[in-house]
Amino acid sequence: MPPPARPRKRGGNQPAFAVREPLHRISGVDLTQIEGIDETTSLVILSEIGLDMTRWPTVKHFTSWLGLCPHHRVSGGKVLSRRTKPCANRAATALRLAAACLSHSQSALGAFFRRMKARMGAPKAITATAHKLARLIYTMLKYGTAYVRQGMDEYEQHYRDRMVKHMARRAKALGYTLVKAPEGNPA
Repeated sequence: MPPPARPRKRGGNQPAFAVREPLHRISGVDLTQIEGIDETTSLVILSEIGLDMTRWPTVKHFTSWLGLCPHHRVSGGKVLSRRTKPCANRAATALRLAAACLSHSQSALGAFFRRMKARMGAPKAITATAHKLARLIYTMLKYGTAYVRQGMDEYEQHYRDRMVKHMARRAKALGYTLVKAPEGNPA
């Protein structure tokens, strides 16, 4: 007869109480509705940035404080660096971890991450997705809006429409017209 199974212990960093309801009550919004952000991540973010969003006049100030936006250094017309500003910020680290978790997510944020990863590589895609998550969090906390989940198919269709509009505008600028191929003929 096998020995009885040991009860599973909670993780070492997990809080001993339900975090979601108190955080929602305190902040007025549910950050865990955003894909990739769980209770522990939202606890770290709110403990680091607080609830007073008037410290940052705009979302650009907020993402710059987090160190998630490009630090564009130019001297004499020459670009010296476009890297993000180095900073030791626990909220930025939590957002980067949340962004890395979106690689297999079947959501708009997951599709965004995969598109950025194919274009720029994993580290820059993680930073770009963390920047997008920070913008969502700022909007939710500053204005008290709820997160509206967008599906991957809806995101892909919107991206495709933007690309077609951009290509038509480029073709028109070059003196051409863009014509859609018939449905039966893929070439």
